[in-house]
Amino acid sequence: NPYTGLVSHLRAAWLSGKTRPMEYRVAQLEALGRFLDEKKQEILEATALDMGKPSFEAYFTEILLCKNELNDTLNNLSHWMKDERVDKNLVTQLDSAFIRKDPYGVVLIIAPWNYPIHLFLVPLIGAIAAGNCVIIKPSETSKNTERLVAEVLSCYLDNDCYAVVTAGAQETTRLLENKFDYIFFTGTSRSPSVGRIVMAAAAKHLTPVTLELGGKNPCYVSDICDVQNVARRVAWGRFFNAGQTCIAPDYVLCSVEMQEKLMPALREAITEFFGSNPRESPDFGRIVGDKQFRRIRALLCSGRVAIGGQTDEKERYIAPTVLADVLPTDPAMQEEIFGPILPIVVVANIDEAIDFINARPQPLAIYAFSCDSKVVNQVLERTSSGGFCGNDTLMHVTLTSLPFGGIGSSGLGMYHGKFTFDTFTHHRGCLHRNMGLETLNALRYPPYGQQKLGLLTATFEIKRKGMCTLL
Repeated sequence: NPYTGLVSHLRAAWLSGKTRPMEYRVAQLEALGRFLDEKKQEILEATALDMGKPSFEAYFTEILLCKNELNDTLNNLSHWMKDERVDKNLVTQLDSAFIRKDPYGVVLIIAPWNYPIHLFLVPLIGAIAAGNCVIIKPSETSKNTERLVAEVLSCYLDNDCYAVVTAGAQETTRLLENKFDYIFFTGTSRSPSVGRIVMAAAAKHLTPVTLELGGKNPCYVSDICDVQNVARRVAWGRFFNAGQTCIAPDYVLCSVEMQEKLMPALREAITEFFGSNPRESPDFGRIVGDKQFRRIRALLCSGRVAIGGQTDEKERYIAPTVLADVLPTDPAMQEEIFGPILPIVVVANIDEAIDFINARPQPLAIYAFSCDSKVVNQVLERTSSGGFCGNDTLMHVTLTSLPFGGIGSSGLGMYHGKFTFDTFTHHRGCLHRNMGLETLNALRYPPYGQQKLGLLTATFEIKRKGMCTLL
């Protein structure tokens, strides 16, 4: 296997204990901060070359949000690393019971192309903070960013403990044959099938995994709302990064009356954001590759094109598009769109919308818009998803205090902020007992008896609060 030597090298570094001291972890994290500061322009240029990503969007997602994760981790690392003291029973009152925060060992991070810096760097921050050695596999689809990461990251990080592997699908399959102590995989469109491949490879070594996949994120719009605000927030979430966002609103559920109100408001919002010809806008991106372009273009036959619909294969341009009167059986409703197309599916009421959502696989995010908070809460309480955002789109992902992850076919596990540190940490339950006081242990030793059992129960039993024992 071409990667066995590399994995073995990192494992030897991990076994040496090099990555465990807090000072070492902080030094490596600070080096990532210098990478973001010093290579800011190269990051903006590489993401623009790969997918026409506007510099504003690239700075916000690939640099600012990463620096937030980094600073949150550096601000809290000493606290996160500390042993966590736990409650004790009567027998262990004189002993030490705690949770030790151990690194897993050598971990693998497989990143996607749509946010090619953010989606390898955020898990990497947590993996380093937790004390692991790491192999990073950036996406080969975003070629310019992959080249930048491969050429430059080794100048900032300790090469004995952190390595970048450039690989296509076949090479990644060989890479996955090696034993890792944790695998973190983020996919893009159609990622559940790839997630199954990663999980199957991990199962051969009983390796734990985090799978960040995706899905069709519903966006329910009630009849009671500020239509202009809804249109702006939905259009921003759908067309940000040219729709190539795993948590983008994938389709709108609303009444036929609301569809009629939303359409001019969405048209106005799109014009406000990108001008009368979005193709000329510096603020609207392009599809990452020809294969992805053709797949998305094929979805335009769903419903009727109410806004946009223009395409240019040479530029890999698909206009911000809204499809009206889309049926559940239409192609756009059979797979995650992962492009700048927003279908609107008409439902009679909130109950029908919730039934529609619940009849499909659990999505990565659910959005609900209403001026009535009871309506938003109803959608929250009666559905299941990785995350939820009421009266906006995407914004929940900006909080390091919230866990980010999927459920069911949209993913497994969570990260961001402390949740990333916890993901890459083995929480080791520890009890350190006093060597003396052996008479306290006599209750559990044979020969057994009813009196011993009564005393054992009294010292070990956990009682419901508010209950008392009558003697």
